[in-house]
Amino acid sequence: MHALIVFAHPEPASFNGTLKDAAVRRLEALGHTVEVSDLYGEGFDPVEGARHYENRLDPDKFATLAEQRHAGRQGTLAADVSREIARIERADLVIFQFPLWWHAQPAILKGWFDRVFVNGLLYNGSKRYDRGVFRGRQAVVSLTTGAPEASFAPGGRSGDIELLLWPIHYSLNYMGFSVLPPFLSFGVAGHGYRYDSDEEKSRRLDARRRAWEARLATIADETPLPFSGWSDWDEAGLPLCADRADGALRFRSRQGAR
Repeated sequence: MHALIVFAHPEPASFNGTLKDAAVRRLEALGHTVEVSDLYGEGFDPVEGARHYENRLDPDKFATLAEQRHAGRQGTLAADVSREIARIERADLVIFQFPLWWHAQPAILKGWFDRVFVNGLLYNGSKRYDRGVFRGRQAVVSLTTGAPEASFAPGGRSGDIELLLWPIHYSLNYMGFSVLPPFLSFGVAGHGYRYDSDEEKSRRLDARRRAWEARLATIADETPLPFSGWSDWDEAGLPLCADRADGALRFRSRQGAR
């Protein structure tokens, strides 16, 4: 197996960096090959815009998706985007390692999605979900949070973690990935925030690192999260059968039942 780790944290010595390094060591020890896309370390530009397109379809007005399609067809994508696409295409497993910032992924990782998942080249109206270009590849989110686990329960003060992760999981599903259950490391607080003693925190985080290493040994055999596919929707994109509706609909039903 070849794995790609998309690492989105500005500090290599952070706990995110620890988990990234642990994944590299463990996967390589298991005989796999690993590549790291260090978004901060490599200076990835997350801001999409006209400056990334030298051979413009329309030099007078910038339309993002049209310019992406044109550059993909012409083979004139920016070098950093082409590099990232090649990395994904080499991978059987893509690990996204990042902290939860403002209830989502850091902006640099959101911008990676915006620029790297090129319209026309990697998806179109029919080439998505279970017909997506990355079908057959696995993806998993390894996420750290500042607040403790209990606060991420449904109705908790930090927000329902399942709901917070829904957009990134759904985007990966949209691109055709088999999306595995996330690996969650709660309570990785710093900068004056404290939920337990330094000694307790050190033990707790070391246990999470070991749990991550253990999980990686069997991750290729895991069952992905359930998502609806093309055969589950009618022509309007609505579910044909209520019991096949995806997680977003289940969440709304759960909220309405309260």
